[in-house]
Amino acid sequence: MIPFSPPRIDDRVIAEVIAALKSGWITTGPRTKQFEKDITAYCGNQTTVAVNSWTMGMQVLLHWWGIGAGDEVIIPSYTYCASANVIVHSGATPVMVDINEEDFNLSIDKVRSAITPRTKAIMAVDIGGLPADYVELMNLINEEIIIKQFHASNEKQEKLGRILLLSDSAHSFGAIYNGKRSGSLADISSFSFHAVKNLTTAEGGAICFNLPDDFDHSSIYAEMCTKILHGQNKDALAKTQKGNWKYDVVEPGFKCNMTDIQAAIGLIELERYQENLDRRKSIFHQYNQAFKNESWAINPLFETENKTSSYHLYLLRIDGAKERSRDAIMQEIFNDDVSVNVHFQPLPLLTAYKNIGFRMSDYPEAYESFANEISLPVYFDLTDEQVQIVINSVKKAVKTILG
Repeated sequence: MIPFSPPRIDDRVIAEVIAALKSGWITTGPRTKQFEKDITAYCGNQTTVAVNSWTMGMQVLLHWWGIGAGDEVIIPSYTYCASANVIVHSGATPVMVDINEEDFNLSIDKVRSAITPRTKAIMAVDIGGLPADYVELMNLINEEIIIKQFHASNEKQEKLGRILLLSDSAHSFGAIYNGKRSGSLADISSFSFHAVKNLTTAEGGAICFNLPDDFDHSSIYAEMCTKILHGQNKDALAKTQKGNWKYDVVEPGFKCNMTDIQAAIGLIELERYQENLDRRKSIFHQYNQAFKNESWAINPLFETENKTSSYHLYLLRIDGAKERSRDAIMQEIFNDDVSVNVHFQPLPLLTAYKNIGFRMSDYPEAYESFANEISLPVYFDLTDEQVQIVINSVKKAVKTILG
């Protein structure tokens, strides 16, 4: 069986986790702090806070920015449910927009039409690892007419003076846009280090801050570290200093700090990350070469003049397939012991978002992209021989179902 996306767990990772266990630091400690610094250096942003998941990192972030009831956050309709769930839990309203035909990312024109005086943030999503159009989005939210209708509701929002640009970078660690890496492309970015991601910490994530220079990022880091630890003003590492046991809880906070066990995995993963990207790139190009002359194949966009993907998901589309025939093609591939997937079911197809009034018919590009999309296996340990097995299985399955 060829799995879809197993993590790369080898002797180097195991040895570092064992070292963390033996060190006595299994919660947030020196490895987590080093991991944060290394992410900042790699991505080129101002400061980084490691957390236990993308979801809780973004949840705390929305709270910190003061987004709540009466506010709106624009997101693409084509994304994983977490992008919308955190907005709902903040008390704000997710405003969904359709996507581009060619690259799965949110449409700038649709974003423009969705902005209202209640819009506090735009959350772009880097589907498959290809960065969204951050320059165009930043230009849009800095237009005079857009700034004039912006209404700040606290000092942070007043200081920024415009809509906050967020990046759901769950897929895009290592991606590049205009020579800058993901994590430094928006005001604030949030990574996922879940087990299936390019860089994993088993579970985990990181919030990367890159706000304008008049924001004090050192203070932001300290404030966020407090928020993710119940509002406690000292973490376990700080309390180990002699006589430093006493702490305060300065606000009712959250609990979503990363542990040193997780960071131990991440440190090894980050150290050899370019090797990972190079292998994933090779697999992408093998798929592209194999399918480029197939009349039914719509290969994904993953490299442009100014963008380079993180090669997270190979989002193959089958021209002429509908949702039912796509599913039948996938079943044929499964029968060959090859694992494939779909990324994603658009939010309006999900019961939770149907029930609050979203209709799939309002997002035709999102549905068209979903209905004939199949994600193929891409991971470091996938051999060239296995890549060829996947290619042969896909071609055979399409021929069997579509003729």
